[in-house]
Amino acid sequence: MVTEGSHAVPESVMDAVKKTLYNVEQVKTHLNEFLSQADPETLAAMPPLERARAHFLIAKATTVLYSVNLRCNGIHPDDHPVKSELERIMTYQEKLQRLTDSTKEPSRPSTTLNYQAATRFIEHSLPHLTTGQRKSMRDISRGEGTRIKYIEQSGHKKRKYPSSEMKTVQVAAKEFLEKASRELLGDVAQGGFQGPIQIDDSSDEEALEALEAPEAPGGFEEPIQIDDSDEEDHPMS
Repeated sequence: MVTEGSHAVPESVMDAVKKTLYNVEQVKTHLNEFLSQADPETLAAMPPLERARAHFLIAKATTVLYSVNLRCNGIHPDDHPVKSELERIMTYQEKLQRLTDSTKEPSRPSTTLNYQAATRFIEHSLPHLTTGQRKSMRDISRGEGTRIKYIEQSGHKKRKYPSSEMKTVQVAAKEFLEKASRELLGDVAQGGFQGPIQIDDSSDEEALEALEAPEAPGGFEEPIQIDDSDEEDHPMS
């Protein structure tokens, strides 16, 4: 016989039942609101990943609620065909999670910079390079010589890009051209060239002007003229 102050059901079990009922009511409220907006037209207008997530949530909520109903009736889900449905939902949940994580990863460049081709392009753009400058260009394209020294010096500075991100092709090309310009033309701040290399041909122009207008000997400004009047008065017989 149960006394008045005793409880037929343990208090811990009653707390678990109350918590379960509260959670079921919360699921019911949110699920009804979700289903009211999950009409075919709305789902069709959603992005593919969001639409897949919506379909997955509907399937999972339905299967889990059915499993809870089985437990409340004394049936374990592992002994019911619903077990295979739960396993199938878990498989799709892993696939959906992988797709979601892939969208959060930084984008990778689809192309890479061909340093050898860029070197040939620069060499043709600067036809007046010396032999040493051309050799320096080839060393830069192969990652040798002064390029390694530049990387060692810049390694002590703070990285401009996080290690998890990859530089774009435009940034890599810009840095390569800047390094090539510093190696070939020098640093402007240290007295190097500014702009493309130009040949100083002022001495050649002065020489041409001297040949075009030579100064007559003896201070004469006009060329000497020969008087041939005697030959006209005494023609040859």
